[in-house]
Amino acid sequence: MIIAMAADHAGRELKDEIKAELLKDGYEVKDFGMSSPDPAADYPDYALPASEAVANGDCDYGVLVCGTGIGMSLCANKVKGIRCAHVTDCFSAEATRLHNNANMIALGARITGGGLALKIVKTFLSTDYSGAERHTRRINKITDIENKYSKA
Repeated sequence: MIIAMAADHAGRELKDEIKAELLKDGYEVKDFGMSSPDPAADYPDYALPASEAVANGDCDYGVLVCGTGIGMSLCANKVKGIRCAHVTDCFSAEATRLHNNANMIALGARITGGGLALKIVKTFLSTDYSGAERHTRRINKITDIENKYSKA
């Protein structure tokens, strides 16, 4: 399984911590940056290539980290084919896979500590989509909205 990862300056350290753990667990990680603490960096510059890698199938899932997780999730969800959830707990990480078949999550380094963040990511990656008809129907409706408003 290949995981796309990206962070801005606020999320860089947490991203690197999660990345190290994923590599130890045998995941392949494609790191889309950032790798320096430059506060002038803008999160869309890192969220976009990671999201594109998931959308085009180069990566299976994605993990984004910024200060709150909100900016990264907003950016990711502009990419056709991405369902990115801003997650702060394990229950939400599990539910977004089970019910929404999310392919990316966004975490807030200023909100979620390293230990919890690792549990959230592992929960997300180890949970399969339920495939329940009602969830598939809802996801299809989301996709219909995406297709209606997508300019691509």
